[in-house]
Amino acid sequence: MNDLALEALGPLGPLAAMPPDRLAPGFREIIADGVVLTGEVITLGEIPAWAGRPPGRHADLTGWEGSVTGFHLEDLLPIVAGSLPDGEPVISEEDQVLMLRHGLGFALEIAKAAPVPVRCIVATNSTNGTFRFHRARPGESWLQADLDSYRLEKAIVVDRGPATLGGTPW
Repeated sequence: MNDLALEALGPLGPLAAMPPDRLAPGFREIIADGVVLTGEVITLGEIPAWAGRPPGRHADLTGWEGSVTGFHLEDLLPIVAGSLPDGEPVISEEDQVLMLRHGLGFALEIAKAAPVPVRCIVATNSTNGTFRFHRARPGESWLQADLDSYRLEKAIVVDRGPATLGGTPW
């Protein structure tokens, strides 16, 4: 968790995760579809038809998974987005915290349901919130090593298990 996310969540920090039974209905529906391992890739439910065969246009399977599993948190929550004169959305700090809490709770549920080690990424800023996850693999990551280098985003990472190659930790 970067410092911006920790500050936003307050004294509870990681304990501020939304409990599973209080997650918004859209998150519970996604979890009900399951986390599915198909060959070497992991997705929310079955691989969607639009995704194509992995890795598609992506450099690696991690990039493909991150693209296929990614969605906007504000699409599942009652977020009120204002807008700047140029049309850029503006989301309040309070709503960013709401997205962080639901995103973290959702990430913990996905990590528990995943049949292989995974990395879940939750990020919010003044324009949106995102969730994505991928199988943990050695040498592949969507993130910079220092989460605090994301100066405009509140970022949370939930890792479950070590990255593996051929069934052994790296």
